[in-house]
Amino acid sequence: MTSMVNKAQGLGLSLITKIAGSDLLDQLKLRKFVEKSLYQGSKVSFKTLSKTQKVFKSNQDVHKQRLPNQEKSLFDLSLTEEQQMTVDAMSQFATEILYPLAHNADSNETFPSELWQHSTDLGLNYYALPEALGGVASEKNIVSNILIAESLAKGDFSLTAGLLSTFSVINAITQWGSRKIQSAYLSSFADDVDIKATFAIQESTPAFNPFKLKTKAVSVQGQHYITGEKTLVLLGESADVLIVNAELNGQPEVFVVKRDETITAKRSPAMGLKATETVTLKFNHTPAEILGDEDFDYTAFLDLGNLMWCAIAIGTCEAVKTYCIQYANERTAFGEPISHRQSVAFMIADMAIEIDAMRMLVLNAASLAESGKPFHREAYLARLLSAEKSVKIGTDGVQILGGHGFTKEHPVERWYRDLRATAILHSGLHA
Repeated sequence: MTSMVNKAQGLGLSLITKIAGSDLLDQLKLRKFVEKSLYQGSKVSFKTLSKTQKVFKSNQDVHKQRLPNQEKSLFDLSLTEEQQMTVDAMSQFATEILYPLAHNADSNETFPSELWQHSTDLGLNYYALPEALGGVASEKNIVSNILIAESLAKGDFSLTAGLLSTFSVINAITQWGSRKIQSAYLSSFADDVDIKATFAIQESTPAFNPFKLKTKAVSVQGQHYITGEKTLVLLGESADVLIVNAELNGQPEVFVVKRDETITAKRSPAMGLKATETVTLKFNHTPAEILGDEDFDYTAFLDLGNLMWCAIAIGTCEAVKTYCIQYANERTAFGEPISHRQSVAFMIADMAIEIDAMRMLVLNAASLAESGKPFHREAYLARLLSAEKSVKIGTDGVQILGGHGFTKEHPVERWYRDLRATAILHSGLHA
């Protein structure tokens, strides 16, 4: 069936090409009309093909949650109805809730406590929980999670990262957790919205390599213990559950850790991410449980975390672009808006191009991951481009505002500081 549909699609494209190359359309002055009709027809047919080739699976094993992969034969950038509704809800939340709170949260270096209630009202964590536990995730929703992160980040980079910390831990446990881990934690997240969780991945070493860890884990009579130090842990002081990577028997491994008295925290304010109350955590022979089982993929675990940072960077870059367009149209110099100057207009145009390029790479990697296909190369390229271009967009945003861009009167200086985290943090979130 798929073969027949693909052949029909190929014949249709061939016909469109022949018609488009005909001089008769110009002679009859019908080119615009026909091109519009062909565009709409091909658009509908592509959507139909995409829908007919999706395979939905259902996992009935309630003892171990594994969201099934989605089989896709096309890289389709059009959103489903559910995804569009989610994007609209998250964008509205970003505009009405996150953006108004962001300035004071950054200045006070404090995550707003009222934001947790707003998050509960939004039902954010339920987008990560499987349907069997009362959530809405019936299959791997990696692309949807990327869209959630991007949409929220239009309100603020730091607040989005903080909100998504628990959300990401639920994603990681659902994706990689063993039966024992899922039974112990997922139902707790479903029943108690006050449980907070985060990742402790980063170490304070130059050019940190997540495959070469100073934090060590040992096994004593079947119980694992972690010793070491992690830095730039988002909301680390208030987290009840931690996802920690450590070296076990010479190999990197990921553990689930409950907070106890063997863990000490020290505030470690950074250049950006101030609202996330970043801390350094020290583990001293802390009891831990291995997250996954034999199918755990440490590289994919890191890649999915990096993709979330890329998505947050894209959303924040969209905010920078939107703000700069408004400012450039309103700010006058020598009797005209500065947007009339080519140097400013070209800078904003470059922003739009670079944002689209980042989004394409990130969605491509996320789509492959969601389909259960190898995506490490694509995730690596997405991170490289996002790390470079997001910093450039942040810098250009400050530059367009001139002296105003250097002051806290405008949010671009905050976005500039936060965007630099894209190139520094490894994982720490999870799609």
